[in-house]
Amino acid sequence: MDARTGDLAAVRGRSLRLAQWLALAVPGSLLLGALGSQHLGGLNPCEMCLWQRWPHLAAVVLAGLSLVAPRLARPLTWLAALAIASSGVIGLFHAGVEQGWWEGLTTCSTVATGATPEELLKSIMATPLIRCDQIAWSFLLLSLAAWNALISLLSTGAILWLTQKR
Repeated sequence: MDARTGDLAAVRGRSLRLAQWLALAVPGSLLLGALGSQHLGGLNPCEMCLWQRWPHLAAVVLAGLSLVAPRLARPLTWLAALAIASSGVIGLFHAGVEQGWWEGLTTCSTVATGATPEELLKSIMATPLIRCDQIAWSFLLLSLAAWNALISLLSTGAILWLTQKR
């Protein structure tokens, strides 16, 4: 191997390593931000907000695995990027619902099993109503769902670009 080939391999290795850390840091930060806004800021999530969290959690796990399994680093990083993109797509759908561009969910998603009618009514009355079609908080004219979509989709592009860098 000549010096030039070794330099290219080192650049590729650094690009993949950067992609791995980006695939870990972005969804991890977005999850921490979501949990912080919920538990510290009092912004209760709607159902679609919760949907956006699951792919980020999967991405954190996949990216973490990519860091400890060098032989599987590239495919695990791609899978993490795919999970981040799926959260971005859900966020884009959610932002569209908030803006009234399309209709969101039309059915109730909470199911209580084994509860008496009195217990069910008490539970319903104690649960805050969080609508998916209303913006709870925004910054620079974008809701949290829109920010999630933007950050997730842009970082997905960056991660995939870094893993393909030649």
